[in-house]
Amino acid sequence: MEDQQAPQSAESEAKVITPCGSTKFEAEFAEVNQQLTMGGCVVISLGMFSLPDLPDYDWIADGADIKGRLGAVHFQKIRMADEVYIVDPGGYVGESTRREIAYAESLDKPVRYLSRERLPRTGDVPKSESNRRAAIGGGSLGDQARGLGHPASLAHG
Repeated sequence: MEDQQAPQSAESEAKVITPCGSTKFEAEFAEVNQQLTMGGCVVISLGMFSLPDLPDYDWIADGADIKGRLGAVHFQKIRMADEVYIVDPGGYVGESTRREIAYAESLDKPVRYLSRERLPRTGDVPKSESNRRAAIGGGSLGDQARGLGHPASLAHG
C-alpha cells in the first residue's frame, strides 16, 4: 500500500465547518459548501432542504417528531464542528437559525456570517487575480477558513 498517505497531524487537520441557515437558501448553501471545500475545509452541511414527502403523514401533528430528530442531528453537527458558518443572504436569520447560533455560541464555537464576507463565486476571478488579492491581504474564503487572509474580513457574530 505505497499509495496511502500518512495520517495528518493535529496541526495540519482540516477545519470542520457546519453551515447553518434557512433551507430556502439551497443555492447559497451549495456555493458556501463548494468554496469551503475548495479551501480545504471539511463541511458538514444539511442532509436535506425540504421535508420528505411521506404519504399520509401529518407534518402539523408530527407524532413521530421527525422535525425534532432532524434538529437534534443538526445540533450534533454543530457540536462536531470547529466553526459554524451562517448562510444568511441579505442578513436574513430566522428563528431556527437564531437557536443554532445561540447553541454554537454556548459551546464557544466561532460563528461567521456569509452576509459579512464577500463570498467569491467559483470562476469569478482569474487565478492570477485571486493570488494577487491574497498577496495584498484580501485572501479567499478558503484562506479565511484556515485563518489566513485579512483580519477585518473575519468578523464573528
